[in-house]
Amino acid sequence: MTEFDPEKFEDKYVHYFPELQQAYKNVFNRMNDRYDSQLIHAIDQQVLNESEPFYDGAPDDSSDGEFYVDLPDDPYDRLTGVLVDQETFETVLEEYVAEIESELERVFGLA
Repeated sequence: MTEFDPEKFEDKYVHYFPELQQAYKNVFNRMNDRYDSQLIHAIDQQVLNESEPFYDGAPDDSSDGEFYVDLPDDPYDRLTGVLVDQETFETVLEEYVAEIESELERVFGLA
């Protein structure tokens, strides 16, 4: 487990790229086991590829903060190549994002 420094997370792709990559991969695999793989691939490639994980907390204290994922505007409108109603899409996306946030907490020892 990597020691987490909230200040370093501001430059996350320099300091924590392998951890971020692993967290996203872990969640992708879990979601792919639960839901239609075409939908999960579409969300991963067409929505989450334009998302950004952030850490919200005091720079000197990682015990009270939390991770969140900032999604692009109108994520459903970005979806192509897969037929899914908007309600199902939003439900799956909401779970996917919650899983990513939880996995980031786990990877960085904040869970």
